[in-house]
Amino acid sequence: MTSSSIINYQELLEILDNEFRGNEIKRLFVAIAGAPASGKSTISAKLNEDINKRGHSCKVLQMDGYHYDDVILNAKNLLPYKGAPETFDVAGLKNTLYRLQNEEEVVVPVFDRSLELSRSSAYIIPKETKIVLVEGNYLLLDLDPWSELHQYYHYTILLDCDEKTLEQRLIERWKGFKLDIDQINKKVYENDLPNGIQVIQNSIQPTFKLKN
Repeated sequence: MTSSSIINYQELLEILDNEFRGNEIKRLFVAIAGAPASGKSTISAKLNEDINKRGHSCKVLQMDGYHYDDVILNAKNLLPYKGAPETFDVAGLKNTLYRLQNEEEVVVPVFDRSLELSRSSAYIIPKETKIVLVEGNYLLLDLDPWSELHQYYHYTILLDCDEKTLEQRLIERWKGFKLDIDQINKKVYENDLPNGIQVIQNSIQPTFKLKN
């Protein structure tokens, strides 16, 4: 199988299950990346559940937990671009990956969408965890400082989703927040969709592509 092959979810689960069995690496890291609204959170949660059902101790680490706080974004004049690559604490995420590689138990932050902010020390990845699914838009960007994270991944997955589908999903997402049409258009066409195109165009070749 070449790195550009597109596989379905069941194929991915079987491949990872086989790879994990008998692997002597202390802790395996699987990066799951994709554009906004490509389905990363849903796929990561399902994969986490199914991997655990197969007897592998697995947890999810969300990139969104490393959002800069709005106070910082406002000071940097980045608040209108919240969710863009430059609005994340990449060094903090890198430090967490390093700690997970070298320490038994690590407490990590979680992004609370109801509050639109990160809650620090909100989630424990315990010592028995052997597989960490790292989930987020920009994990595979071939740009500094994101490229500094690549050294920690054993496997990389990029969700394959066309631009039109992303556009429709993003519109529906923001409709769910009761925004008016002008607010929706601003978020979709001035931030989310350009960020998604950047992911599609500037990510490294993954181990697997997953059609979603």
